[in-house]
Amino acid sequence: MSTTPNPTEAEETQEQLDRVLSAAADCTWSQTSPHTRADALAAVADALDARSDALVREALRETGLPEARLTGELTRTTVQLRMFAEELRDGSYLRIALDRADPDFALGARPDLRRWLIPVGPVLVYAASNFPFAFSVAGGDTASALAAGCPVVLKAHPGHPETSRLTAETVLTALRESGAPEGTFALITGRQAGVSALRDPRVAAGAFTGSVTGGRALFDIASSRQDPIPFFGELGSINPAVVTAGAERESAEQIAAGFVGSFTLGAGQFCTKPGILLLPSGSELPKRIAELARDVPAARMLTSAIAERYRETTAQLCELDGVEVLVRGTEEPDPSGVARVSPTVLHAGGASELLTETALLEENFGPFAVIAEYSSDEELRSVLAAVPGSLTVTVHAADDPDSDERRSLRDLVALAAAGSGRIVFGQWPTGVAVTPAQQHGGPYPATTAASTTSVGTAAIDRFLRPVSYQNAPEFLLPEALRESNPLGLPRSTHQPGASQRWTAPQQ
Repeated sequence: MSTTPNPTEAEETQEQLDRVLSAAADCTWSQTSPHTRADALAAVADALDARSDALVREALRETGLPEARLTGELTRTTVQLRMFAEELRDGSYLRIALDRADPDFALGARPDLRRWLIPVGPVLVYAASNFPFAFSVAGGDTASALAAGCPVVLKAHPGHPETSRLTAETVLTALRESGAPEGTFALITGRQAGVSALRDPRVAAGAFTGSVTGGRALFDIASSRQDPIPFFGELGSINPAVVTAGAERESAEQIAAGFVGSFTLGAGQFCTKPGILLLPSGSELPKRIAELARDVPAARMLTSAIAERYRETTAQLCELDGVEVLVRGTEEPDPSGVARVSPTVLHAGGASELLTETALLEENFGPFAVIAEYSSDEELRSVLAAVPGSLTVTVHAADDPDSDERRSLRDLVALAAAGSGRIVFGQWPTGVAVTPAQQHGGPYPATTAASTTSVGTAAIDRFLRPVSYQNAPEFLLPEALRESNPLGLPRSTHQPGASQRWTAPQQ
């Protein structure tokens, strides 16, 4: 096996790919009960924990990420597997609804209707480069698709091939020992194999985390198929951060340190990195941010390809007219062969300059940030409205803003909600809590499906679709919809006569 961080991807042969896709299409994983799938996911989590030392050691060698970061990320991976297991045991994710037949329904006789959610079918998951565990082989996309009852075909990322192989081996063994049917999970490698699989009619959905260019190309393939399929892509996000005058007066040093720590975390290779900081005119923060950024040591990029794109994009942005380079990052060699880079910070001048130099409004994946200053609420709002869809918007305001600032903040937050999936107050967006209330998604280009999330238990919704049964005989109903409710799943029931509350009162 190559020890370089960018080995040539081994391509699956068409025969190998066909076997994998046929096994996924024929797999009976969707027919297993939620409790059975829950036990299997918990077993996968246990197996990954048991092999954590070997997995972290290999990921450390392949990615150069800090050991503590990788250990924490593997913990996140097993925690989210167990969270989905609990979601399955609870059963409410199926949103089962029973409407009893009602001859006196307000709109005419109502038939017996029973609705629930079923798996969409085999899911093709593309592993990400920057999270070798949490968004890779056994990451959130895989966990949520398996929880939904969908077989998973995982396209490994070439940036950490051996980590992927070891993780997949662990997942497969745990699933088999749990009684999961053949075809429940498989790993494939190769760029062409990933494209061919997406075009194959046996694949029912795709999930991707990566670049705008790559994700959009795959989205277009999924959408242009003879039978288009949903494609849940997380692409690029600039994640603007706004600081009010009141916040700067109260917390200037904390804001400067927090911003530098956030945009340089993991060498700036986080999808939630705050790429633009909007400050009130005359702010002293740019000077302090530059001082702090100069002290941040160079860190290794994930792959040579990512480093090359970052190098080219940064050079182009530094040459834009009217842009001041506050900190020009350096590049150092690394024994791995992948460059180590230090932060670059640009000052674009007035915030309205961002409206003409739109290249500054695009994600630059690495330790790079743009600062701009706004002179009025109107200028700030016009810039925020022009920012492409983002995963997050961050707001730093005074602890007790005056009435004028409160009005401005209401408008600001409304814009933030229209253009992002998560609004962060008084903190920074890097670091995504894995919880039921999390929303990790946003309008394009942040994602290709703004109504969904790829983090948190609601991620399961992506791989389910609703089906209703009307006047079905009891023996033809799925067990979950039968009167006896043998699986004991929660469900809402509407009895005859309940619709009377919707009718107009009698005169």
